[in-house]
Amino acid sequence: MSLYLEHFGLREPPFRITPHTDFFFTGANRGPTLDALIYAITQDEGIVKVTGEVGSGKTMLCRMLLERLPAHVETLYLANPSLSRGEILGAIADELGIPADGKATHSLTRALQDALIARYAEGKRVVLLIDEAHAMPAESLEEIRLLSNLESKATKLLQIALFAQPELDERLAATDMRQLRERITQHFNLAPLKQADVAAYIEFRLRAAGYHGPNPFSDEALRLITRISEGLSRRINIIADKALLAAYSHGSHQVGADEVRTAEQDARFSPLQAKAGLNAQPLLWGLAGAGIAALLIGMVVTLGSRQAAMLQQAETPAPVPEVAKPAQSAAPSPAASEKIRFGPLTRQHLAQYEEWIKDAPRNRYFIQLLATDATHTGEVEGFLSRATAALEPAHLRVYRSSLSGRDRLGVIYGDFDSREEAAQAMQTLPESIKAIQPFPRQVSKLK
Repeated sequence: MSLYLEHFGLREPPFRITPHTDFFFTGANRGPTLDALIYAITQDEGIVKVTGEVGSGKTMLCRMLLERLPAHVETLYLANPSLSRGEILGAIADELGIPADGKATHSLTRALQDALIARYAEGKRVVLLIDEAHAMPAESLEEIRLLSNLESKATKLLQIALFAQPELDERLAATDMRQLRERITQHFNLAPLKQADVAAYIEFRLRAAGYHGPNPFSDEALRLITRISEGLSRRINIIADKALLAAYSHGSHQVGADEVRTAEQDARFSPLQAKAGLNAQPLLWGLAGAGIAALLIGMVVTLGSRQAAMLQQAETPAPVPEVAKPAQSAAPSPAASEKIRFGPLTRQHLAQYEEWIKDAPRNRYFIQLLATDATHTGEVEGFLSRATAALEPAHLRVYRSSLSGRDRLGVIYGDFDSREEAAQAMQTLPESIKAIQPFPRQVSKLK
């Protein structure tokens, strides 16, 4: 790969498929959509939905939200949508630092409400970002609806953003999903890129990767890439990368139709299937939502920037009488600890965590690398073995938590003043670490 980069004068791969926020393309309405999402979330717009085909850039948009939301917005990121109703509540409780302790569903929901009220009284907003929401079981979607009901006298306590494939619209069209459907106040759709957008996208990513020469892709190559990829950014990345590799193997600095056809044969994409079975009703409300979303995007663009949109926020809300109960210790019982034997690296980094967490301020940030069941000792030990070879071992830490009602281990990295600093550090991580999709978290989540 180093020769490939050197051949084209690149400092890093321009077309990797893992989300890398330095490569966020603001064209094709992506930038205005991000600004409109931030505006909707910070203006108490209820549930927000973002749909797009596989590889259209939903996860990248979600990662950009994690980075760009203002400091007073606390983000909860749910990357595993196949969790059951109870597991979703447990995962949210874990993120908010609420001990589950075997609580019944109604007790845990009350504890969540107390914690959200306390944050609201401090002038904070909490947003739950759910990736791949189309894969959620029906009971979990119902739990999302119930969570959207958590509110004070003046505002919603939990903002929810769903990122999903178009299949979610089909599920929401069902009669038994009517209540959830009506709670979705904004609908955004990531449409496939057109040919002009594809050309701009490829050029942007090349420049972001350090390329300084004339665009190596011919007009015919760009037309072919548009047709083959069907305008989906992930497919564009795969085809463009393979076409550059083909040009390199030929000793050429130009990418033409032959190189793209070679890439097409290697990629072997299946054509997108036309969506069928949507009745008129979801189509109508989908179009209506899209129209409102377009209007919202226009409003944010008119404001000129994300910062201008943020100036429109209401003043910090006044405290409300209810306060959250103090979080209890996350440490598992000694009896539970005795049942699991950790490897030497795990024990070493558990000790490093205990030393660090004693003095770590609650408002600092770290990078979450891994979270798994505490019984998966081999997985954690193996991961640490690889991570210590790629990262600074002194900054790697392992924590143990049972806040969600399950004995869990987490591997974290670094210590940063702000979420922005943690997000910048994420971009310098090795590709092998970026591939597992790390994300920034605040120390308060561990306390």
